[in-house]
Amino acid sequence: PWADASSKVAIDEALKLVRGKAGREHPLWIDGKAVQSPSPLIADLSPIDTSLALGKFNAATAEHVDLAAKAARREQKQWAALAWRERVKTMRRAARAIRERKYEIAAVMSLEVGKSRMEAMGDAEESADLIDYYAKNVEDNNGYVVPLGKLLPNENTRSVLRPFGVFVCIAPYNFPMALSTGMSAAALLAGNGVVYKPAQDTPWTGLMLYECYMAAGIPAGLFNYVTGLGSAIGDALWKNPGVDGIVFTGSKEVGMRMVKEFSSAYPKPALMEL
Repeated sequence: PWADASSKVAIDEALKLVRGKAGREHPLWIDGKAVQSPSPLIADLSPIDTSLALGKFNAATAEHVDLAAKAARREQKQWAALAWRERVKTMRRAARAIRERKYEIAAVMSLEVGKSRMEAMGDAEESADLIDYYAKNVEDNNGYVVPLGKLLPNENTRSVLRPFGVFVCIAPYNFPMALSTGMSAAALLAGNGVVYKPAQDTPWTGLMLYECYMAAGIPAGLFNYVTGLGSAIGDALWKNPGVDGIVFTGSKEVGMRMVKEFSSAYPKPALMEL
């Protein structure tokens, strides 16, 4: 039984809304622009009813990945130059945008992954909680500007959080909103740009995250939404010379290859859950 009757009504209404939107074609979103790909569209079918086509999503090419990385690189410089409090303010707006649409996000997730309605709502709420958690960490640590010890009276040294540049975030299907948000929100709060690829089974949930970020005022081009098959663009994402870091949740085989090959010239961050 539902402890909160209003939540049951809200999710039921959201499921009707989402079913009414099913079957549409969705572009890539690169540099704030809708982009069509010449590759065959990817059919997003519901695992709980494979006759239900949730949507048709464009499949990015290596050229699209390169455009996304260049857009993120350009916007990242201005984003990184902002005071950390401004970035925190924007990201907290993103958390509010997620909460405002949590029932719709949960409805998409239920149909796209097969989660129960309750678990899907929890996934959506956790996404907002993760943003708030990271934002609080930045606030509690004064933007991670930490004075260090002195050897001489006139010495003034400190540890300062610096962004790496552009991160590729490759998300899984099992917690498609929460893990996508956790990856990308941490990178954005620290002043990085992002090229984001949702799992090929959950592109609609990933689109919801993109829309919430744009509603919060995250600069167009700083966060790019690139859908496609991992087998087609996986290597293009992390091997792109404009990419400075990777966040990946997936198989041990793929992840370990990334770790070993990504830092061949010099150490670069590769954050893995395998």
